[in-house]
Amino acid sequence: MSTEIAEQFSLAGRTVLVTGASSGIGAHLARVAGRAGARVILAARRVERLQQVAEDIEWEGGKALGVSLDVTDRASVEAAFDSAEAAFGVVDVVLNNAGIGNGLRPLEITEEEWRAMLATNLDGVWRVAQCAAQRLVKAERPGSIVNIASMLGLRVGNGYSHYCTAKAGVIQLTKSLALELARYRIRVNAIAPGYVATEMTDGYFDSEKGQAYLRNAVPMRRLGRLEELEGPFLLLASEAGSYMSGAVLAVDGGQLVGSL
Repeated sequence: MSTEIAEQFSLAGRTVLVTGASSGIGAHLARVAGRAGARVILAARRVERLQQVAEDIEWEGGKALGVSLDVTDRASVEAAFDSAEAAFGVVDVVLNNAGIGNGLRPLEITEEEWRAMLATNLDGVWRVAQCAAQRLVKAERPGSIVNIASMLGLRVGNGYSHYCTAKAGVIQLTKSLALELARYRIRVNAIAPGYVATEMTDGYFDSEKGQAYLRNAVPMRRLGRLEELEGPFLLLASEAGSYMSGAVLAVDGGQLVGSL
């Protein structure tokens, strides 16, 4: 890679806040942000699990800080941004990754389960994005918000009506915010992953049933790898994607274009 191209994808000098940074996609892309030169704020409810991620980033020469953050609580979100600003300055890039997932049939979902899904996976994304944007506008600085949506926000699957609804909301929220925040030089985009190998998918896709699903439903016939989200994230977070806003990048092994 030429120096000029590498500089386009660099996050040097920027402060990146990652929600849900204690495991999975969040932890992996937080390390990627550190390697790209960013100062990284690791945010999650499981604060004790952030220490290892922070140590990994610092061992590679980066800077990282773990903070407590519950995306369902406005005071917690504001406090996390306060801590970030005190340590590294205004947050330039947000990876809105915190989320939950479970399979429930629509006739069995309780009111509490429905609200819990939307409270974290949709309301939480809005809350973090709004807080980040308000502070960027006040500081008169450009920024990038990258929301983690899902292919299930673009297409539906059995047993996930509450999850599909929340992620579809994230996609429309991404587009709406992109429209309204462009005048402030704040870009808002989303990544819609398919099934990726993480703690949440461990076990099922090792089973015969899981392997059959991959063969029949995913054109590439395999799970995605966390490394395959690195390029889309860096594109949307860095100057390489400076004219992109409102985009939703599907990283799903071709599943969205699979034959019906």
